[in-house]
Amino acid sequence: MTIARFFRGSTLKRRLTHLAIVVLPNEASAFQAYRLLHYHGISPEHLAIVGEGYSSPDRVGLMTPLQIALCKARRFGLSAACSGIVLSLIGSLILTPGWNTALVVLATGVLSGLCAAVIGALVGFLGEGSTASIYRHHLNQGRYLLLIEGTEKLVHRGQEVLGNYSASSLY
Repeated sequence: MTIARFFRGSTLKRRLTHLAIVVLPNEASAFQAYRLLHYHGISPEHLAIVGEGYSSPDRVGLMTPLQIALCKARRFGLSAACSGIVLSLIGSLILTPGWNTALVVLATGVLSGLCAAVIGALVGFLGEGSTASIYRHHLNQGRYLLLIEGTEKLVHRGQEVLGNYSASSLY
């Protein structure tokens, strides 16, 4: 079995996508903005309305702040634990070879992993988690989100189309 078999269904090049999120006060303005973008040539496959009666936040991938923090904590903790184990193993073998090397390596790996997990959780809550929290707050207030996803050019064009029309005409 070759490695190429595992990649047959997918491309190795990752497509860069960009995302713009527009907060709209009600269903009518969200649908009007959606139709306006569609009228200007932006395909519905690049658009999504999130809110009551439309897509749910979970369906479009808007994670909760807790999910983001746990993901970041896991990622930071795992990478720091592995790095800590490797570095302490190298340091222990060079400086003090002996039986207690395994304990020093294990302790260093665990401590560095725990410290990095705490830092990762803080980064998750204060970074991406706070942004997700803002959008979820808008949804809880009964507002709607219009998501435009695609290439940088497409997203910029969508923002331009919505920006050309005054805010009062959409609301």
